[in-house]
Amino acid sequence: MYKRQGWDILIWGLPAVLALLLVSAGIEDARIREIANWKNAAIALLAPVWWTAIGLSPWPDMVIQIGVAAAVLALFATAFHFGQMGGGDVKLIAALALWLPVVPLMRMLLLMSVIGGVLTLVMLIEHKVRQKHRTLEIPYGVAIAIAGLLGLREPLLNQFT
Repeated sequence: MYKRQGWDILIWGLPAVLALLLVSAGIEDARIREIANWKNAAIALLAPVWWTAIGLSPWPDMVIQIGVAAAVLALFATAFHFGQMGGGDVKLIAALALWLPVVPLMRMLLLMSVIGGVLTLVMLIEHKVRQKHRTLEIPYGVAIAIAGLLGLREPLLNQFT
């Protein structure tokens, strides 16, 4: 892996765009319990541009990123199948997996789980206190977005080296 000269704007600009998309997805999920497909698609489609900007080799680096993201998609699609997550959440996690190397991705997923657990507890308490009788829906996109934003420091500061 080597940094390409002249790609500095993309090296810093693409993660900034990713951060904006994550914030937007988290807000959207908190407000309407959905994440727009175009946001997930944009995150996924910008990842190969990022890889090129930071000089990832097609083999094996890019293939590994795609394989890991596919495994993440399969794992969380299973959670979706059993009604544990929404489809937008699953797509957001998989798209974000394209951006992070394996170890930072594992850290991000662990942090996402902790944040999601805290969010669930807070919402459950609020739901009980207000004695709401409707089904509780957790905006897990908020946890994904926060963990993703915290996970961005790795590719920005380390860039897979």
